Order: sequence, then C-alpha cells, then structure tokens
Amino acid sequence: MPAIVIMGPSGGGKTTLGRALAEDLGWSFVEGDELHPQSNIDKMSAGIPLTDEDRQPFLENLAAAIVQHEQDGVVAACSALKKRYRNLIRDAQPDAIFVLPPVDRAQLLLNLKDREDHFMPPDLIDSQLHDLEMPGATERSIDLAGVGSIEDAITLIRKSLISGLRCELQGPSN
Repeated sequence: MPAIVIMGPSGGGKTTLGRALAEDLGWSFVEGDELHPQSNIDKMSAGIPLTDEDRQPFLENLAAAIVQHEQDGVVAACSALKKRYRNLIRDAQPDAIFVLPPVDRAQLLLNLKDREDHFMPPDLIDSQLHDLEMPGATERSIDLAGVGSIEDAITLIRKSLISGLRCELQGPSN
C-alpha cells in the first residue's frame, strides 16, 4: 500500500490535513515533528535552520516509521522540502506519494504566529521556503494549490489515489 506524505514548510497545515486524511482512509498517522532528535528541536527553537546533515537522522526515523505502518496504509507529515529528502523516503517506500498543500508565505507566517508550544519559530519560514524544491514531473505527487478546504483536499487525494491505482493495475499505456 502506498504511503502518503503531506509535505511543505512549517505552518502549511501538514498535521491537520494528515490527521484528517488518515482518519478518512482508516490509515495510521505519523507526525514527523515527533521524530526529530532533541538536537534538531533545540537548534530550531534557537532560530537556527537545519542543515542536510541535521535532517538525515530525522528522515531515517521517518522512513522507518513509514515502513513500520506500510501494510495498513500510512499518512505522514514531514516537510520533505528537497527532492533528496523525498528520495530517502522513497528508498524505504518506493510507492510514496507526496502531497503539497498551498504554500503562501503570508499565510504560513500567520499560522506559525498562532501556534503555541511548538519549536518552529516564524523566523525560520524563509529558510524553509528557500530550500523548498517543488516536486518534479517524475515524482509521484499531488499539488493542492487552489484547493480551499480540507474536505476538498481529501476528495482530490482520494480521486488521485483511485486513478493512480487504476493506472498501476492496467499498466502503462502505449
């Protein structure tokens, strides 16, 4: 069963959408923020952006959590900002599908300012937007740009899953 990874910068609604989608599908949900080593949390809390090296153990933890739940279906929330991060997840779960909610800097900042008890300060949003590599045509992904509600997002994701599964069952068209 494919894993669905809700990706994008902090404050984009990954957890909210991920939990709702997992509940709708009857799948497990993995919160990526809970898989960061304490050193990453300390660094982000201090307003210091993570490096690729910092993210490596986090991504390995996430990939392991996805594999642990893959038989029953899993939705995960993870920034997965760069293609190399998504590739690391795909190495563990080749059928992973990445879903990108709308990315609007002003809305992300507003969402982050309203958060309480979270280690990601609004000051780091620009570093995340700088690192964001949009999924390319060769990546299995769903772009939710222009989708207004969580319900509409879930409907689009479900339709994409059904369509994708149909294509896999039929094989590539010539």
